[in-house]
Amino acid sequence: MRIVLLGPPGAGKGTQAQRIVEKFGILHLSTGEMLRTAVQKETDIGHKMNKFMAEGRLVPDELIIAAVNERILQPDAEPGFVLDGFPRTISQAVTLNDLLNKEAVELDHVVELRADDEILLERILTRAQEARDRGHAVRADDNRETLKVRLEAYTEQTAPLIEYYRSKGVLRSVDGLQPIDAVTRDVFRAIGKPT
Repeated sequence: MRIVLLGPPGAGKGTQAQRIVEKFGILHLSTGEMLRTAVQKETDIGHKMNKFMAEGRLVPDELIIAAVNERILQPDAEPGFVLDGFPRTISQAVTLNDLLNKEAVELDHVVELRADDEILLERILTRAQEARDRGHAVRADDNRETLKVRLEAYTEQTAPLIEYYRSKGVLRSVDGLQPIDAVTRDVFRAIGKPT
């Protein structure tokens, strides 16, 4: 099973991806996590990515595609995966399709988590403050200015993927602002697997 989760920052893609992984035993491939790991490990690609991420801008396609391509070709990804944070642009979606076609596989599902930008902004800022209050680390990009840039980037560059995948007949939409368990129930229904 190969799934793409779409949705703006803070819509719950990571949470839902983890629940899909637990239920179906496939990999969670979070490009955000891949990128943060590369930055943390100070790899060559990580240094290049860090500047873009710190400013809330999307990392260039060639860096993202190289990381994703390498990861989905590893043996542990063969049974399936859920992609969280990729693709972000039509160009990336076309490239992903080409990569999968070379392996004679295709996407099974694309699930969009719909959510209002203003509600998301407040949700993320609240989450960051709660983490600070508990003494936990907070992502450097969880601040109002950077979040607005991230949400604008999503609207401009990623939202067009909704129509792209709808035209291919693989898109299912779920209200991402429901309680977490309700979102999970609807995601499982969208991929044809009841809770």
